[in-house]
Amino acid sequence: MKARCITGLIALLLIGIAGPARAGTDTRVGTGGATELRLPVDARSIALGGATMANVTGVEALFFNPAGVAAMDGKTQVTFTHTSYIADMDINYFGVAQGFGDWGTLGFCAKVLSIGDIVRTTEESPDGTGEIFTPTFSTLGLTYSKRMTDRVCFGGTVNYVVEHILQETAAGVAFDFGFQYETGLAGSSIGLAMKNVGGNLEFQGSDFEIGLLRPEDDPTSTQRTLTNPSAAFQMPAYFQIGANYPVWTKGVDRAEAFAVFQNNSFMRDEFRGGLEWSHRKDFAVRVGYAGTGNKDDLFGLCYGCGLRLPVGAAKLQLDYSGQTVSNYFDDVQTFSLKFLF
Repeated sequence: MKARCITGLIALLLIGIAGPARAGTDTRVGTGGATELRLPVDARSIALGGATMANVTGVEALFFNPAGVAAMDGKTQVTFTHTSYIADMDINYFGVAQGFGDWGTLGFCAKVLSIGDIVRTTEESPDGTGEIFTPTFSTLGLTYSKRMTDRVCFGGTVNYVVEHILQETAAGVAFDFGFQYETGLAGSSIGLAMKNVGGNLEFQGSDFEIGLLRPEDDPTSTQRTLTNPSAAFQMPAYFQIGANYPVWTKGVDRAEAFAVFQNNSFMRDEFRGGLEWSHRKDFAVRVGYAGTGNKDDLFGLCYGCGLRLPVGAAKLQLDYSGQTVSNYFDDVQTFSLKFLF
């Protein structure tokens, strides 16, 4: 009874905080950049609406909450993820986590968002110049995580962000910080995370340069190079607070609920929730939701399933997720493959 009361209070707190989400502001939408940092990458967590940060563990936690990396099963985990995103874009992701006993756990991840081929157009050639370019947006992350006590984990990630369009490149560093606390009440946990904290980015490259002769210059002299600076843009920082609670357990079967409130810097605040039913951790069915609750949300219901199989001394985990898209595009599809040693 005590566990249920305290967990109920936590749930009410999350709902109370999430209430102002509908009253958020859209005035800063489009003023930030590096939005690829916000794109989730693991099929299990995506299927649960991205609401797993309170108890996510292992290599899956590299993106959602670096604190959970230290709580992984085994000493080594590796993941590969592919997402067929909207507008024929693709997201490919690789992550690895390695435990070092009492010293802590290290993780590395790489994410690449590929826009695909684009025909270059100009004012003089609106139908295309004949040049094809392929923008890429890449993120490399290095994570350190440590279990501080038997119930508390803390972790941090430094991300190196690189965006490349034509001859222009923008690069910078962003930081993630996370905390997890196992309450000891019926398997529930609480999590906090601050993500994408960093300075401004600015594009630089030869396409910002033009040759120029001033009126007073000798017409036969070499042109001067004039560089036009691009506008700087900020990282898409956000803060999350979340909780999870096993709502039903019977033998080897288990149902668990997840909830997260997310405060965004450049868009309306979001509420994320999910429910997972699992059998022995070997098979799971999931459903979730991520959005602001407004009718103009692009994304909505999430769904998916997972299967874990023994492969020699290791375990192989296969996960799938889909996410509905309100208009114009097909559902976002994500496939994840994990090796647990």
